[in-house]
Amino acid sequence: MRFGEKLRDLRKGKDMTQTDLAKEIGVSLRTIISYENSNSYPKKREVYSKLATLFNVDINYLLTEDEEFITKAKTKYGNRGARQAEDLVAEIGGLFAGGELSEADKDAVMRSLQQAYWDAKEENKKYTPKKYRTDDDNNNNNN
Repeated sequence: MRFGEKLRDLRKGKDMTQTDLAKEIGVSLRTIISYENSNSYPKKREVYSKLATLFNVDINYLLTEDEEFITKAKTKYGNRGARQAEDLVAEIGGLFAGGELSEADKDAVMRSLQQAYWDAKEENKKYTPKKYRTDDDNNNNNN
């Protein structure tokens, strides 16, 4: 889910108008509309902080758009894999908070980093002691 979709859902969940939200965090109505349409992102971390406080969510929830990646990591590698994926996404999200890259470039970087994560996990399976491997891991190593 993209930042704009999250923001819209959170705002509607609190029965706030876009105008109410703009006043609450100290930005223009036009800015809120731009955020919700995924045309722009907050350039200052302070805005993310205000939103997180207002909606009582973790700031990383607003910064990350790749919950699917984290869910897949948890399914495939358990809680430890999910934590590693969350850490990776949070760090990457922090890089994007300044708005320096275009949306297409951000997406490309995120996809590349996620692929690097999956590749590293696969490569490192061979270093996992046999007693900790799952049946799926053993089947993949025998092929």
